[in-house]
Amino acid sequence: MPAIQPQALIDQRTVDTVIVDVRETDEFAAGHVAGSINVPLSELMARQNEVPNGAFIICRTGSRSAMATEFLNGNGHQVTNVLGGVTAWPEDLVL
Repeated sequence: MPAIQPQALIDQRTVDTVIVDVRETDEFAAGHVAGSINVPLSELMARQNEVPNGAFIICRTGSRSAMATEFLNGNGHQVTNVLGGVTAWPEDLVL
């Protein structure tokens, strides 16, 4: 499964980089990566068309994002898991 360390993603991030946070809405609201979009894992099957190819998938620790990445890539998407999730993200999270 394609995966990336948070700092490597930060280093290569551009204005076109899409980060999809698959945590539940209350978790996302409590703090998330600036500019990320929220598509909860519980809704991912129905909302997978909202995830563009090339997106980076993140959660709290990397477990849910790994499941989401596996699901999406198995259904024709090309996405990458962010290892360690927001707990490993070196920048401040936004509310």
